[in-house]
Amino acid sequence: MNLRITSLLLWALSALTFQAQAQPSEQDIQNGKAKAQVCAACHGVDGNSSHGEFPNLAGQSWRYIYVQLKDYKEGRRNHAVMTAMASPLSRQDMIDIGNYFAAQKAKPSTYKTDDAKIALGRAKADETLCAMCHLGGFAGQNEIPRVAGQQYEYIVKQMTDFKARTRTNDAGNMTSVAQTLSEKDIENLAHFITSLR
Repeated sequence: MNLRITSLLLWALSALTFQAQAQPSEQDIQNGKAKAQVCAACHGVDGNSSHGEFPNLAGQSWRYIYVQLKDYKEGRRNHAVMTAMASPLSRQDMIDIGNYFAAQKAKPSTYKTDDAKIALGRAKADETLCAMCHLGGFAGQNEIPRVAGQQYEYIVKQMTDFKARTRTNDAGNMTSVAQTLSEKDIENLAHFITSLR
């Protein structure tokens, strides 16, 4: 088995070992909603962003949102605005915000995708074994994000950043995968992923 596949398998297995948080109560979700109000300007009130630069958070796992906020706060992921937003958050704030967005329904993207690029992106996703970590339907799990229906521009930016090694808070998995992708592959994958419902 080659090193990349072995690495992906180990990452997937380690992600499955994290215990899921108990189902959040309605009060947990309401606490998160109050704390997430400041997020609405970029990510939308319900976590469905209306701008391609900002990711959809609706339907993400609470654990993924928590880890990303923690990474911004602790400098493992860099973005001037997000670092400033995450800095004052407590661990409980991050969990509450994660619970709120996880409870929201992800809406289909309105980005106009290209059928030919979707087909090429699907083939590349199969070849690259994307579903091994992101799961069938690209719904994500634990620390691995839901990418189905994600904003096209955001997908392209993140994959480009992984390829350039300017985003590295992924235990090396996406960075490794991105090294095998051309600019065209990234564009096609983004069309495919954005088209998913």
